[in-house]
Amino acid sequence: MRTSQILALVAALPSTFAAYKGFNYGSTGRDQAAFEGEFNSAKNLAGSSYTSARLYTMIQDGTTNTPISAIPAAINTGTTLLLGLWASGGDAGFANELAALNAAISQYGSAFGDLVAGISVGSEDIYRITPIGVENNSGAGVGPGVIQNYISQVRSAIAGTALAGKPVGHVDTYNVWTNSSQNALIGSCDFLGVDAYPYYETTKANSIANANATFWDDYDVTVAASQGKPVWITETGWPVSGPSSGQAVASVDNAKTYYDDVACHAFANDINTWWYILQDTGASPSFGLVGAGTPPPTTPLYSLSC
Repeated sequence: MRTSQILALVAALPSTFAAYKGFNYGSTGRDQAAFEGEFNSAKNLAGSSYTSARLYTMIQDGTTNTPISAIPAAINTGTTLLLGLWASGGDAGFANELAALNAAISQYGSAFGDLVAGISVGSEDIYRITPIGVENNSGAGVGPGVIQNYISQVRSAIAGTALAGKPVGHVDTYNVWTNSSQNALIGSCDFLGVDAYPYYETTKANSIANANATFWDDYDVTVAASQGKPVWITETGWPVSGPSSGQAVASVDNAKTYYDDVACHAFANDINTWWYILQDTGASPSFGLVGAGTPPPTTPLYSLSC
C-alpha cells in the first residue's frame, strides 16, 4: 500500500493528537531575544500558527558548550523543540554537544523536557559523504556507524532525566534512507527525519507541475525503507526567489503551489513537519515565508490557508 493510500485511511479516522508543525532555525548570531522574536512571529503568522522549532545544534553561537538560548526562548513562548546535535564535527565536537545537552537538562529540567518532540543526532551527515554530496561541496560528513555510536551516547545521556524516553533519531535525505547500507542505522532510530527538495532534484523533471508527485514519491520510498519507524518531514520548501534549478522556477506563486500541495497535505494528515523556512533574508535562493524585519513580520508572502 502506498503512502498516499495510507494517508487517505488516516484522514478518515478521528485524530488523537496534533502533529508538530514548525520551522527550521539556524543558530548563527541569535541570542534569546532573537529566538523569542522568531518563535512569536511563527506562532502569530496570518493564516497559520507554527509552534515548533527544529534546531541543528545544542550549542549557543560563539561558545564551546553553553546550551543554546533557543531553549529558554522556547520555554517562554511555549514552543516545542526537535533538538539537534551536530554530528560532523568529530568526537570532540560531539562531546561538546552532549555537554550542552546535559547542562540544559540540569538547568531547565521538566520545563525543557516537556517541550521536546524528539532528538535528532546529526543532519544530512551521510548525504555529505555520498558522491552527490561531495560533488555539491556539501562539507564534512560521517558514516552511519558514527551516527549509531552517537545515538547510543545520547540515549545514555538522557536516561533517568527529564528527557528520558524522548525519541532519538537521525535526519538525512530521502536517497540516503533508501540505500540498504543504512539498514542498521534505521534499526537504531526511533524515527527517521527526511529532507527532500524537488527544486534541487535536477536529474528529474522538476518543474512545479511535477513537484507534488516528486515530493510524495520521495516520502513514500523513505516510509518503505523505514522498518516501520515513524517518518517525519524535517526539511522541505520551495524558493520564493533566486535562480532556476533545472526546470524548477523560484517564485512566490510556485512557492504557494508547493505549500498547498505538500504542507497542507502533511498538516491534514498529522505528519510531523518542520518547514524550510520562516525567514532567510538575503539568501539566494530564498525560501523564506516572510520578508525582512526584526522580529520577522507576521504577514507571509503568500496565503497559508489550506
